[in-house]
Parts: sequence; structure tokens; C-alpha cells
Amino acid sequence: MSNTPHTLHDEFPKDAQKISALKGTNAHFARLLVDYDQVNDKVHRSETRIDLLTEAEEEVLRKTRSRLKDQIATALRG
Repeated sequence: MSNTPHTLHDEFPKDAQKISALKGTNAHFARLLVDYDQVNDKVHRSETRIDLLTEAEEEVLRKTRSRLKDQIATALRG
């Protein structure tokens, strides 16, 4: 278990300008960013024991975060 926040800036450090541009022009992409941040915050709060979740709940959140990150990466490549 890691308690690294996994912010989008950390995950895509070279794409900050592209993220900002897409966020302003693509509503679906903007929604992916919001969803990622919300799920990422829940995972981080669980990992740091601020919120207590079961292992299964945390695993679902991690998989959701990974899926969202993949969708964001696909949009950045497109």
C-alpha cells in the first residue's frame, strides 16, 4: 500500500498544458478529471487512514482510478 497522492500533475507531468487546454474545450475530458480527482482523494484518504474502508472497497476505488487514468491518457494521446 502506498500513500502517494497520485495527482494528475504527478501522473502526467509533461502534459500540463494539454490537460488545461482539453479541460477548457472538452466537457467529457473535464468530467474525467473531476472523477479522477474525487476517486483519487478517496483512495488517498483510505491509505492514510483518514477514512477507513475495507480492502475490497479500496481495491474497487484503485481499479476505478486506474480506468480513469487510462481514459485520460488516451484522450491526451488523441
